[in-house]
Amino acid sequence: MSDFVYLASQSPRRRQLLEQLGVRYELLLPDESEDTEALEEVRGGEAPAAYVRRVTGLKLDAAVARLQRRGLPPAPVLCSDTTVALGRSIYGKPADAGDAARMLRELAGRTHRVLTAVAVQAGRHQLAALSDSRVTFAPLSPAQVRAYVATGEPLGKAGAYAVQGRAAEHIARIAGSYTGIMGLPLFETAQLLRQAGLRF
Repeated sequence: MSDFVYLASQSPRRRQLLEQLGVRYELLLPDESEDTEALEEVRGGEAPAAYVRRVTGLKLDAAVARLQRRGLPPAPVLCSDTTVALGRSIYGKPADAGDAARMLRELAGRTHRVLTAVAVQAGRHQLAALSDSRVTFAPLSPAQVRAYVATGEPLGKAGAYAVQGRAAEHIARIAGSYTGIMGLPLFETAQLLRQAGLRF
């Protein structure tokens, strides 16, 4: 049994969501020698659900190795990754403002999926879950796309938007897990952490 978890994520949203659950955590962030971007490369023809599960598993393996390398006290390790999918097309983090605008134009007026995989390593046991939600954007005019991109919010976000931010005014409908769309589905995460023996 443990009373805290290592969170291997740089996302402030994931920290806030864990705090919402009342989970104590320590950050387990990569050092400069680790190429975290390489873990997120998409393989040709890879289905979105398979992609997000694979990337989360790779991130978890890297975090467990980091824990051992640093000689830190044992505790469960939590990793998560989110991707946006339109059909079989995967929308990761935009490369720049132009890429963000392209993604938003393609998502506008349509329903897409937001897939968030969660994985926990507890000793030798690896536990995993997948949250699959649907988000419907209202149609967006070129001016609305430009205005949203100009806020800077789309950068660093899968699919070039943050559901909990300014993008909310353009989201007509959500089906599934709001916290999963934010980046950490709390229902699935709580179940995995309890299975891993975490007390909270």
